[in-house]
Amino acid sequence: MDLTYLLTPVLTWLAVGPIKFLINSARQRRWAFNLIGNGGFPSNHSATVTSMATLIALREGMGHPAFGVAVTLCFIVMIDANSLRQHVGRQAAAINRLAAGESGHTVLRERMGHTLVEIGGGILTGIAIGHLVYHLLVR
Repeated sequence: MDLTYLLTPVLTWLAVGPIKFLINSARQRRWAFNLIGNGGFPSNHSATVTSMATLIALREGMGHPAFGVAVTLCFIVMIDANSLRQHVGRQAAAINRLAAGESGHTVLRERMGHTLVEIGGGILTGIAIGHLVYHLLVR
């Protein structure tokens, strides 16, 4: 069994998390532990699915049905990251405003989705890591 298809998204996930943490920390000018999770540059989800699509394209070719499935998954993940999760963040902000001053209210996280720039950064990172895995582990 070829574990490269499993290893690629795991390596991408492990690489992008610290990159995102360091970028967020530099922007905040302090350790940004409160920003770990959803949102931020680059998009971890976009990088992960793009690295897999890149590996499939390099190994199987762009005409292979698996590449079509991978690209479809990329679009679903990126559309979700940009639109749906941003709407969830807006709802959280509205709930926080309505519940301000209420005792026992846990403040909801408002930064949920990704901007197009963050998704683009995830795409470029995923392509780079997909190529790196292909050239170091597969060829």
